[in-house]
Amino acid sequence: MVSVKPARVPKGLVRPREAVLKMAPYSPPTAGREGKLRLDFNENTVGCSPRVIEFLRERLSAGGLAVYPEYADTKQALAEFFQVKPGELLLTNGTDEAIQVLINTYVDAGDEVVVLRPAYAMYRFYAEVAGAAIRDVAYRPPQMDFPLDELLDAITPATRAVIIANPNNPTGTAVQFHGIERILKRARRAVVLIDEAYYEFCGVTALPLLERSLNLFVSRTFSKVYGMAAMRLGCVFSNPANIAFLHKAQSPYSVNTVAALAVQAAVRDRAYVENYVAEVLAARELLCVGLEKLGIKYVPSSANFVLANLGKRAIGIRDTLRGRGILVRDRSYEVPGHVRMTIGTREQTRRLLAALKEIW
Repeated sequence: MVSVKPARVPKGLVRPREAVLKMAPYSPPTAGREGKLRLDFNENTVGCSPRVIEFLRERLSAGGLAVYPEYADTKQALAEFFQVKPGELLLTNGTDEAIQVLINTYVDAGDEVVVLRPAYAMYRFYAEVAGAAIRDVAYRPPQMDFPLDELLDAITPATRAVIIANPNNPTGTAVQFHGIERILKRARRAVVLIDEAYYEFCGVTALPLLERSLNLFVSRTFSKVYGMAAMRLGCVFSNPANIAFLHKAQSPYSVNTVAALAVQAAVRDRAYVENYVAEVLAARELLCVGLEKLGIKYVPSSANFVLANLGKRAIGIRDTLRGRGILVRDRSYEVPGHVRMTIGTREQTRRLLAALKEIW
């Protein structure tokens, strides 16, 4: 765990909570990305379904934008798509809000929250804002295998929440269905969130466990495979009583009308998503073979990105690629020498490999 020196409060300002003072700021490098090959944020690299744009043109109006959102049609469409009951689903402003609302609902200051390392930064971020006591469990080097036994040992009767990405970001590694069952059994006194942001590239989901695991929460996002990151839309699934508690802790109109409309068209165009996933899986194989030919080690991935070991040259190679219009994400601050590369189309992957071959 990284130790952070508490921030200094300038004279005359009201002192924030101690938990906020001790937090490290999260500042994702989102500026200057337009016009470049975006292989840094695990987004869809070609865009959302054309049907989404068509649907928005048909449905959006000046009058519609002047009123607060209504969600009934969207919830029904998503419930049918995910094969759950409408009461088992909560719309959220991206997965980030799902994490935040879960923490706000179940975690008090000092409560124990178990997360993995490295993992999506927002798990720790919202737990730290709440003043939680964080226990982190490291993925197993060098292949970053899921540390199931270590995680089970870390869960105690005092554990209040367990948060897991499956597959994990940035490693791309996953826990299988039986492993999730073991975690839920061990953490009966805690809420367990399985973040399935990259489910479509992996195929393992905890959704079938909802009916018999009352402490289970599953989140999905439309920012990745669906190509709608700018709209900030996600959802979380759980037992209807749990969803009712989450709803109490959520802002009433956190999901905007444009996103609520767009997702109705997005889930109807299944062929578009299936075709994009097939392209990414083919490109993932292409990238892995290309890295092997270059002698670059990498972590086998079940997601739409690969964590590659570029050693001491990692940051320099990232910067050189940026100069050539290709963006990748340095993760050396978590996994020394490693860079995460989003996988898009095979054509985009060939462009990345050609650049790597020239500078490696």
